[in-house]
Amino acid sequence: MRAVDIIIKKRDRIELSKEEIEFFVKGIADNEIPDYQISAWAMAVLLNGMTDQETTDLTLAIANTGEVLDLSEIVPFEVDKHSTGGVGDKTTLVVEPIVSACGLPVGKMSGRGLGFTGGTLDKIESIPGFRTNLTREEFIRMLKEEGLVLAGQSADLAPADGKLYALRDVTGTVQSIPLIASSVMSKKIAGGARGIVLDVKVGTGAFMKNLEEARQLSRLMVAIGRLSGRKVVALLSDMNQPLGAAVGNSLEVKEAIETLKGNGPADFTEHCLVVASHMLRIGEKAANVTDGRKMAEEALASGKGLAQLRKLVQNQGGDPRYVDNLQLFPLAPVIRDVLSPREGYLAEIDALTIGETSVQMGAGRSRKEDAIDHRVGIMVHHKVGDYVGKGDVLFTLHAADEKSFEMTKELCLSACRWQDGACAPLPLFYEVIE
Repeated sequence: MRAVDIIIKKRDRIELSKEEIEFFVKGIADNEIPDYQISAWAMAVLLNGMTDQETTDLTLAIANTGEVLDLSEIVPFEVDKHSTGGVGDKTTLVVEPIVSACGLPVGKMSGRGLGFTGGTLDKIESIPGFRTNLTREEFIRMLKEEGLVLAGQSADLAPADGKLYALRDVTGTVQSIPLIASSVMSKKIAGGARGIVLDVKVGTGAFMKNLEEARQLSRLMVAIGRLSGRKVVALLSDMNQPLGAAVGNSLEVKEAIETLKGNGPADFTEHCLVVASHMLRIGEKAANVTDGRKMAEEALASGKGLAQLRKLVQNQGGDPRYVDNLQLFPLAPVIRDVLSPREGYLAEIDALTIGETSVQMGAGRSRKEDAIDHRVGIMVHHKVGDYVGKGDVLFTLHAADEKSFEMTKELCLSACRWQDGACAPLPLFYEVIE
């Protein structure tokens, strides 16, 4: 078998066999296929696509290039969630403690942020001492004994995916839906998840800019789940405006804690309850989504979800006092409001602009080696559809210095568009695919 023949077959729109895909992926992992051939193959996939079976075979082949966790003897049924990334998306920090409080074990392997989409690990590390670099043994022990663990992705987890993504990033093939789907699902399968809830973001602040692209990606990931023996449901959610109010690491952690205390923004709280209800259903703790919703609401209202987050922080070396007292989080040097320059209805608060602005403030990375300032960020006080008067507070900026504040102020205002007549609020979710 030769790599060039596999490239030619995909170039000519011929379906690849499982054996051909496994050969090619093993060649990527073992550095036996040169970068130029991998890049040519990726471009052929981008242009000609893959069948559901091809993409499933690709996903499993990538997963099997590293360690694949078998958690069946540790927990009865392990469920995970994955967000395709957005602005203000701190959902994991609320949903997973709630689900765990309902008796469904959650072992989450997360990534770090790059660009305008923040990473869960960067956020939770706003709490001093919190360890995300866990050994395999620590991960399994915490999952078994505590029912909740949040760790970084191991280098042994689907290593071929990292090599393939690095080439996709510089060859214009990141947008390939089969390659996106296999990248996401290979890591979830390698991490041992038997049930997966996918939160697929749609809009200006998301990778998928329109509903049709999001549907294609979601249907393919659900198909991979079905063909690989996993339960998968995809929720298509809006990302045309930031989720919740907080954008920025410690600001988002504080908002997640406030949400678990019952004081979170209405849109963010609702989003978390919907995701949690689907996790409880596919994890067979609830007979249906309605029952799952009732369980999630009870865990939130009773404080059990908050208690699970506190326990998670303590178990992984973080200071639990930060969960109890939000005043302990360090504040940015400059905290100031941005006022509305006019009255009217907010027709747009562009999520991409807000996300990119937060990165410029120091809340995110443009490059992997960039340092993060956990203190800085943006509080967004209104939603699309709200009426605002001239002089009303639109944003509160947490900036590192006066120069950053002045720059950020203008950028945030540029994200807004007003209109005189009333406009409808944006939906939280568009549809469910399973």
